[in-house]
Amino acid sequence: MTTKLRFQPVSHSWVALHPKPKGVIQFIGGAFFGTFGPMFFYRYLLRYLFASGYTIILIPFNFTFDHYVEAGFLIKEEYEVIPEIIRMAKFAGYDYDVYLNSRKFSWMGHSIGCKYVALLEAFSALPREQDELEQVIRDIITKTSNPSEKDKNERKIQTVVQNLEYLINELKQKRARATQLIKYYLGKEQDTYWDRIDNPSIDKTFFKSLFIKGQTSILLAPVNSGTDSAIPKFLARFVDKLGWGVKPTPEETYALIQATNLFNLLGLVSFKSDNLAKSTCDWFINTFKKPPTDLQQNLVGGHLKPLGVQLGKFVVNFPDSWPIIESPQRRNSELEMYVGKLLQVLEQERSL
Repeated sequence: MTTKLRFQPVSHSWVALHPKPKGVIQFIGGAFFGTFGPMFFYRYLLRYLFASGYTIILIPFNFTFDHYVEAGFLIKEEYEVIPEIIRMAKFAGYDYDVYLNSRKFSWMGHSIGCKYVALLEAFSALPREQDELEQVIRDIITKTSNPSEKDKNERKIQTVVQNLEYLINELKQKRARATQLIKYYLGKEQDTYWDRIDNPSIDKTFFKSLFIKGQTSILLAPVNSGTDSAIPKFLARFVDKLGWGVKPTPEETYALIQATNLFNLLGLVSFKSDNLAKSTCDWFINTFKKPPTDLQQNLVGGHLKPLGVQLGKFVVNFPDSWPIIESPQRRNSELEMYVGKLLQVLEQERSL
């Protein structure tokens, strides 16, 4: 009997528990679609991933210009959700060994959601010492800012460093609490569970990284957008000048990604009719030189191709991806099967 895709609220997220999961996908959608009803707008893709054996965690995000803060919220949410899905799976009689191995977790983003995934990956490689952290941020902001705005740049540097230090300290506390909750939910098993030598899939030190180092990620039509993508350009220039615009800026985001130079378990999906994500995809491929060719896919469709809902025997796509109505077989051959293959290749790379 096929298990139905059913989402349950956990903390601020929505979770679909697979009875026998082979991995976990944490999904962050695009603007609007990723905030309001991602389980509906991305339902066909999510159903495919669930049927492939993955537990799905949907993490909605708020509309904000401070992407540093929102990325921090997303990673803090992971520490809230993981103990709960272990408790829920154990109560339901489902397998839960996968949830005890952080390397079985993957991230998938669409559009602006990809920027948050990229920030979390970059945060993984930032130094923990204050002086070293400040120097990295100083180099990034100095490189991408107007030198004549020295005082403004200095304030920005100090704000970013303070916020990152606060986030790191907060995550350390959440990691300790989450570890204690996991042990509590395991009950009498906790004394022997971590010492099993007959199950190599269990990571005995679960939270190896505060962020997402060692976890795979797939970016679907990534967009590294600035303030002018959310409001009219004439107003965006004014907002940016006041220091109220998108943080980090697209230029700072690219510089941060280059400075940390991780992204060794990254898959990238672009779409041939997608002009919105074209410049970001081109930057990853031609400037950053990642991911390698076998982890890139350039598919038919527009920017909203990952969205889709199955109605009866057909899949309904959004208007920028023709045909609007198609069979599940054709839809799978245009997107889902490629995403599945990328996951398989990345999982093989991760296990090496």
